[in-house]
Amino acid sequence: MAGSVLIFDSGVGGLSVAAALRQHYPGAALSYACDNAWLPYGLRPDEVLTQRIVAVCRAAVEACRPAVLVVACNTASTLALEPLRRALAIPVVGTVPAIKPAAALSQTRHLGLLATTATVRRPYTQRLIEHFAADCRVTFVAADALVTEAEAWLGGASPNPARLNAALTPLWKAASASSPLDTVVLGCTHFPLLTPWLAALSPLPLAWVDSGDAIARRVGQLVAPLLNASDESGQAFATAPRPALAHALAAYGFQRPEYLPVAAC
Repeated sequence: MAGSVLIFDSGVGGLSVAAALRQHYPGAALSYACDNAWLPYGLRPDEVLTQRIVAVCRAAVEACRPAVLVVACNTASTLALEPLRRALAIPVVGTVPAIKPAAALSQTRHLGLLATTATVRRPYTQRLIEHFAADCRVTFVAADALVTEAEAWLGGASPNPARLNAALTPLWKAASASSPLDTVVLGCTHFPLLTPWLAALSPLPLAWVDSGDAIARRVGQLVAPLLNASDESGQAFATAPRPALAHALAAYGFQRPEYLPVAAC
């Protein structure tokens, strides 16, 4: 869709960003592209994955001619923002863990970072903490299983409480410690989709912070005149279109995904 905001993710996690964009700009024309043929990204070698991200995003941009690309994936953003900005002629907005707003919100100065293994290990993540939360204790929880649960839920399955609890046990222990965490950074765009279940399972009330609002504000700064252009359902593209994916996209106002061919890296 020419002039749209193109949202890119490895799977359905970017739909949480689409929801934030629609909340801020109900009339925005949105398109969606996912590389579900390579899901999950966090298990791929960095160099190969960077080349793949650039190739998929280039193909998606050529397919719908958007005004801006939102990389709604923490793993992809920490790896490939600069290569994407060199490769594309449109603005590129990335996604990083919401450390800064979480630190501003926390009263106990103890944060939880709930993310994929790849994001937890990135030096970029540590630099964010050093810059914006140097006075905070941070408990890192790598919860790759939540990606699978979010993908399955949007495909029509119910989240499994036992699997969620197993993935989140380190977080619950930190929340119940003598110096408890009170704020959790959702460092993967899949995770906000599961917030109602996470909050229900938590032994204590916690603040859950994600990057959706910050991304929406940044997009507004870049392409404000285009954000009230259309309320029609948006185009969608996938490297492996599947019925479950179509179900998830339809729930967020997108058309059945078209196959997105990607040139070999």
